[in-house]
Amino acid sequence: MAEVTVWFDGACPLCRREIALMRRLDRRDAIAFVDVADDNVACPIDRRELLARFHATEDGKLLSGAAAFAAMWRAIPKLRPLGLAARNPLVLRFLERSYLLFLKGRPRLQKLVSRPEA
Repeated sequence: MAEVTVWFDGACPLCRREIALMRRLDRRDAIAFVDVADDNVACPIDRRELLARFHATEDGKLLSGAAAFAAMWRAIPKLRPLGLAARNPLVLRFLERSYLLFLKGRPRLQKLVSRPEA
């Protein structure tokens, strides 16, 4: 049974790539990956909120942003040290700020990733 549920935007090419990597690393099947771009999926909160930021559920608690990434990392043995480090408030604050910067550039990155090869 999955320890963590990850809610991701399957319509985002960047998100799909990252989730594909996380699926490969999740050899214990500790993570349930849920594509919220699928209208048939039941969402724990408003779908737009789930699509705007990365979300995960760990121990029944819904997390978003860097805290959600940290929960996912803790479920993957190779990434667990990073996820545990994020329990430190200073580390989590740094990761959250980095995530917010990423969100600002996300639309441009999505265009680059989805651009057809010449």
